[in-house]
Amino acid sequence: MSDNTSEVPRGIHADAVTQWILDHVEGLEAPFTFALITGGHSNLTYSVDDAAGRRIVLRRPPLGAVLATAHDMGREHRIISALVPTDMPVPRTLAHCDDESVNDAPFYLMDYVEGVVLATAQTVQDSVPEGQREALGERVIEVLATLHSIDPDDVGLGKLGRKDGYIERQLKRWSIQWEKSKTRELPAMENVHRLLEERVPEQIGSAVVHGDYRLGNMLVTPDDAGVAAVLDWELCTLGDPMADVGYLMNDWAPPGSEGVQLTGSPTSAGGFPSRERMMERYAELTGRDTSLVPYYRAFQAWRLAAIGEGVLARYLKGVMGGEGDTEGMKKSVETRAELALELLEA
Repeated sequence: MSDNTSEVPRGIHADAVTQWILDHVEGLEAPFTFALITGGHSNLTYSVDDAAGRRIVLRRPPLGAVLATAHDMGREHRIISALVPTDMPVPRTLAHCDDESVNDAPFYLMDYVEGVVLATAQTVQDSVPEGQREALGERVIEVLATLHSIDPDDVGLGKLGRKDGYIERQLKRWSIQWEKSKTRELPAMENVHRLLEERVPEQIGSAVVHGDYRLGNMLVTPDDAGVAAVLDWELCTLGDPMADVGYLMNDWAPPGSEGVQLTGSPTSAGGFPSRERMMERYAELTGRDTSLVPYYRAFQAWRLAAIGEGVLARYLKGVMGGEGDTEGMKKSVETRAELALELLEA
């Protein structure tokens, strides 16, 4: 099987995984070459190249102990599999392994999709002609509207989660995970949580909510302004679709500013539709009212701060398969909490 185990990245037991793939996925030829795909800070993603040149993708949880509900490979595999037959652009899933004796943790396999991840303004400048950016922005909001138009019951996701009380449930979930993960006291987080609880808007309808919908979690095809695949479904659930809109708008920064990801929003490269146009287009496609998006932006900034603290805690424990800028992570959590407070106070 694997004759190159010295070059296999952490998180992969090459021989056992190779045998499992051969037993469960047709058309692949050993030996396989495994490589960690950089860019992720939660679940780990690897490319798997077979002897004939075919490439697939393997996803598994972080190394070591993690929060029990945050890295469910079976759930993530189920969500993507359910969306494959719809108009949502997602990779085709291939197999799911829940036998932890194979690789110390569950994992799943899916097709490799060609495309560019637009994580920063620089990647946009390098990859997407300015004349294509307006159309790409329109496509991004159209795909989100498509997701929110899918009836969860029609695709077998009706029991993925409760459909009502989304914000209340999310506030409880991320407050608990903040308490479990926090590496220091941060009063702004508690202040924002209190204000968010006091001002929860009425939920109008429900949908499949991605939970991390942004350009940095997509594979795009710059030449035709297309979205080849939406990735990273680990935070997906059922609930208030406006939460996805608020999240996307946080990262949809105008030129000269940065989004809530704090890595240089891709849209700050210029040439994309404005936030106002994106929300207008979403309302046109879905019929939904976008007037309360500022609340959802504040909620998402706070939630992302809680998620970021969890990532920081895992890096400090050394379970992420590499080193990270932990001081930068601390600052980003604080900045997101402050942004949430500003949005609520405004």
